Amino acid sequence: MQRIKSIMIPEADVKRRVKELAAEISKDYKGKTVTLICILSGASIFFADLARELDLDVRFEFMSVSSYGGGTVSSGEVKILKDVNHPIVGQNVIIVEDIIDSGCTLSFLKRVLEQRNPASIKVCTILDKPSRRKVDFKGEYVGFEIPDEFVVGYGLDYDGQYRNLKDVCVLELTED
Repeated sequence: MQRIKSIMIPEADVKRRVKELAAEISKDYKGKTVTLICILSGASIFFADLARELDLDVRFEFMSVSSYGGGTVSSGEVKILKDVNHPIVGQNVIIVEDIIDSGCTLSFLKRVLEQRNPASIKVCTILDKPSRRKVDFKGEYVGFEIPDEFVVGYGLDYDGQYRNLKDVCVLELTED
């Protein structure tokens, strides 16, 4: 059985930081079109909030990748379950992700997408957990750096639950 242990990042702080990230991206890409690639399902809430705050011409794409299965630790094997629907050749691409953990998934995904010849490719994540890195990887737009805790809420889940929480919360993992 699992339950919420504590609130790590309250909803108000998340909203404020999303607006700041959007302002930074809007400044960096002023006058350009950006293709946002939402990594399903965890980034969906962050993606929607971020996209609505951008002052840019934005295109949406969606991908689904998996490296976790049903557990709390990455398996290390990355699978593309759903790819983008349109070519990204010559486009300014921002991958929108919920969390950078080991870095393996995003490192793999960025390499795959770079082979498709976008004009540029960057990563925007709401959470970054650098203490868990297995590969050298950094996002260009990072909401919050967090400690090594298993977090849920604001799109992040544990076995499909807790995505709808408005705060980023620490999950207390207990034996069933």
